[in-house]
Amino acid sequence: MLNKPELGIKASDFTLPATDGRSYRLADVAGENGTVVVFICNHCPFVKAVADRMVADAQALAAEGIGFAAISSNDVVAYPADSFDNMKLFAEAHRFPFPYLYDETQDVARAYKAECTPDFFGIAADGTIAYRGRLDEGRKDPPPAGAKRELVEAMRSIAATGKGPDEQFPSAGCSIKWKA
Repeated sequence: MLNKPELGIKASDFTLPATDGRSYRLADVAGENGTVVVFICNHCPFVKAVADRMVADAQALAAEGIGFAAISSNDVVAYPADSFDNMKLFAEAHRFPFPYLYDETQDVARAYKAECTPDFFGIAADGTIAYRGRLDEGRKDPPPAGAKRELVEAMRSIAATGKGPDEQFPSAGCSIKWKA
């Protein structure tokens, strides 16, 4: 990662349109025990590889009072596969149980200093960022047998203590496609 994660700072609020036809603020997606905000896109092979595990982990976290939202911030002129219409198809294909939001201005990605897709941010119940990293050690392939569910474990720690793990591994993926 180019930008060292800033932990302990307040997560930036947003109001963004979602593929379900609604608009959401951070408070709308927040869970009583914390929230995950992940920057993704439709065309990235790293996102495609983790999409189903991400859905399973989001469902597990939701059962523990942890909210979840995905945001696409890519330049859709240069990358039409990431268009809002294609976001709807992607969310349906993977049965997203969480809002998939469109950051057309890229302001939210800049506020979070998101760098890649996927890029996971774990937010404590008090609104501070306590985790910045990856879902697990799988990249374009599934993680090895017995691998930790890093995001799930981090969010459980955050829910219990307000703090993320001491050791956090940066996510790897495609860069955010910034507008010129």
